[in-house]
Amino acid sequence: MNNERRPLVIFGGGTFASLAAHCVTHDGQRTVAAFTVDAAYARSETYEGLPLVAFETLIHQCPPETHDILVAVGYSRMNGLRHERCDQTIAMGYRLASWVSSRACVWPDLPVGRNVIIFEQAILQSYVRLGDDVIVRSGANIGHHSRVGSHTFVATGVVTGGNVTIGEHCFIGLGAVLRDGITIADRSFIGAGAVVVADTEADGVYVGSPARRLPNKRSLDIT
Repeated sequence: MNNERRPLVIFGGGTFASLAAHCVTHDGQRTVAAFTVDAAYARSETYEGLPLVAFETLIHQCPPETHDILVAVGYSRMNGLRHERCDQTIAMGYRLASWVSSRACVWPDLPVGRNVIIFEQAILQSYVRLGDDVIVRSGANIGHHSRVGSHTFVATGVVTGGNVTIGEHCFIGLGAVLRDGITIADRSFIGAGAVVVADTEADGVYVGSPARRLPNKRSLDIT
């Protein structure tokens, strides 16, 4: 069997998982075989017309020898839930899939790691590099020579200058602007519409224009 065309299981039972399934089906030539969630959240036997399988029994119903997984959950716990499930599925022997929209603007030499999702109209300029488990939403523009660390979520409409470094477990909110050359530290939460003109500190929540760290506030626990 061609591994690139193996049936795909989507981890997630919410609207983000529904969106991912629609995208990979209609703009990825992948067949979605089922959705999976933790048994405690499996409130029915189907979702979006497909089987909804308890994660605890997935390996028996959709074994890793014949299925790939895409973990399609959002930035809950600063992307910690998604990171955790990625690690679990790898330990179970699954291969994590990725999806890059044909309508995204990316260069052919963009390295795409595991569980990377890049939506339509996103622009990743020359020499952008991504870690594993990165989500880049529609209309985001990542400037040249920038780096995005693993387990990070870049929301719709984000714009970065060139040479920006975004750490791991970050959330960059809707329409945020990151000035060229700055570093967004690990676990930074950048609020919607924030204009970040200087390096951030780890575990900070930043809002406003220019962005300021909220006092006595920390981003959500990832453990």
